[in-house]
Amino acid sequence: MSSARITSRCFVLFLLAGMASASPVRQSTPASSQRSSRSEVQPADPAQIFQRGQDALSQARLDEAERDFRQVLQIDPKAGAAYANLGVVYMRRRQWAKALDALQTADHLMPQVSGIRLNIGLAYYRQNEFLKAIPPFESVVHDQPDALQPRYLLGLCYFFADRWADAANTLEPLWTQESSHMPYLYVLSNAAHRAAQKDLDERATAELIKLGNDSPEYHLFVGKYHLNLDQYDLAIADFEAAAKADPKLPFVHFNLGFAHLKKQELAKARDEFVKDAAVEPDLALNYDELGEVYWLMQDDANAEKSYREAVRLDPHLVNSRLGLAKIYQRQQRYSAALAEADAAVKVDPARPDAHYVRGQVLLHLGRKEEAKKELDAAAQASGAPGNQSEGSSVPSPELLQDLQ
Repeated sequence: MSSARITSRCFVLFLLAGMASASPVRQSTPASSQRSSRSEVQPADPAQIFQRGQDALSQARLDEAERDFRQVLQIDPKAGAAYANLGVVYMRRRQWAKALDALQTADHLMPQVSGIRLNIGLAYYRQNEFLKAIPPFESVVHDQPDALQPRYLLGLCYFFADRWADAANTLEPLWTQESSHMPYLYVLSNAAHRAAQKDLDERATAELIKLGNDSPEYHLFVGKYHLNLDQYDLAIADFEAAAKADPKLPFVHFNLGFAHLKKQELAKARDEFVKDAAVEPDLALNYDELGEVYWLMQDDANAEKSYREAVRLDPHLVNSRLGLAKIYQRQQRYSAALAEADAAVKVDPARPDAHYVRGQVLLHLGRKEEAKKELDAAAQASGAPGNQSEGSSVPSPELLQDLQ
């Protein structure tokens, strides 16, 4: 399964909001250097310049930190710690490509520092590129099997990749630290259920019920449990109980909308997604699902508007790109449709429907040879093992909200 297919379902775990943050790499400096003031720093002293940059980074003065770490690299181009902390600067700015470039250079220069690999994994994770995040997280867990953050993040990546047994086996050792948190228990019970690990499933489910105490959050996660089993009426009942107790609970209206959409109750689905967008205006999936609802209602204007907002918030949402392409195809705006299909294929070349839509558009443009190649690619991608549906198509934004 490709990263963008996973991205289309999911959006960093709010349980991890205090943990899943990029950490700077420290460089040893003499005590006398650390006591030097900015005015006393000599331009050619990389240790003092590095310390100055680290101080700026710790105080969120990112422009100063970037300038100081770059000055260190002008003096010593192989200063791995400076590259690592530049990566942290770019992560905090959400400049992911620059962050990964700096971090990967740092990893090459300092392969023994697991914190750099952890930040590489985080850079992919924060872009919802879960498959790409797995190898660096696996490496860190191999080096630090008892560390909570990398193990939890790795377990979540396995969960989003439908690797149920790997998710359950990776998360279960965290029971002592995390079994008082409902998101952890929900993910663990769900993964264990799908991996046919009955004892672990029953233990996690029992603890979830015990912990819930009829709270809105409890009804949210129990509703998700039913939603994953296609038990839409039961899911709606729990979501409505959560919404009644706390109408502004994040994601409850999103999940209600998704359940109504599954039942083809389009007007109700639309209303719930609109309610959740009022609570979570930056959640791209609200607009992605709204676009789908409006498309099914044949309201092209609102569908296009919703898909455009989804893509603005998350350019990796292939579903919204394809939604736009289908709208333009229906309107016989084939050049515009091709541009969106091209973007979808670029984001996720393993998506069969991306190739299929692109092939259909090319046929309308009279580019028959190119169209045949795309339709063949769609057929091949549909038969690839990674694209076989495993029954998990429920988006989980409540697991992936970054509160930082």
